[in-house]
Amino acid sequence: MLERITRRERSDLLIAWLAISIAFSLVYIGGIGFGGRIFTGKASIDEYILFLLISMVTVGIGFILHELAHKFTAMRFGYWAEFQKDNLMLVVAVAMAALVGVVFAAPGATVIYGPGLTREQNGKISAAGPAINLLLCIPFALLLLISVAVDVSLLNRNLLTMIGMVGLQVNAMIAAFNMLPVSVLDGRKVLAWNPAIFAVLIAAAFGILLATFLYL
Repeated sequence: MLERITRRERSDLLIAWLAISIAFSLVYIGGIGFGGRIFTGKASIDEYILFLLISMVTVGIGFILHELAHKFTAMRFGYWAEFQKDNLMLVVAVAMAALVGVVFAAPGATVIYGPGLTREQNGKISAAGPAINLLLCIPFALLLLISVAVDVSLLNRNLLTMIGMVGLQVNAMIAAFNMLPVSVLDGRKVLAWNPAIFAVLIAAAFGILLATFLYL
């Protein structure tokens, strides 16, 4: 399976993964511009590095599996598919996170090659990415519950809680953003294929995301 990921695609995935991990970690510390926690001295470099490492795990898993879900679903239908980074959007994502503490992550897209892609195939390929992110919410939610239920040291408990919380929120965010039925996002193609599946995926994504903001 891994041999189907080209060297250029691996490079693009790695660069995009690092860029959006940096962007998300900057958001969690409020950016580095005026009012940001680093700028005001409320967050140390050590704290930022911790958030960066957590983001690399949580965002990395969510982002890479999202794109690979598109790729391998397309390949099941007999098409060649390959992730391609968008350098401009990666710069925009990091800059917005640093200056205003907001993530707008559109790091690139999985491009499908070959004629004859049907609406059903396109819908299933598009649904695969957000569906993977929603499935990933389950282990991160369990990790969050374990951090509360298991008797561990305070340091380990805080770390497990942080990883569970960020992983749950980030994967819900990726799913919710991609399920918006606009432009080239997954939601538009899923809606055109099957409105019922679109409704289930977008309701689940925004429901989990809202719950993370209300209860975490």
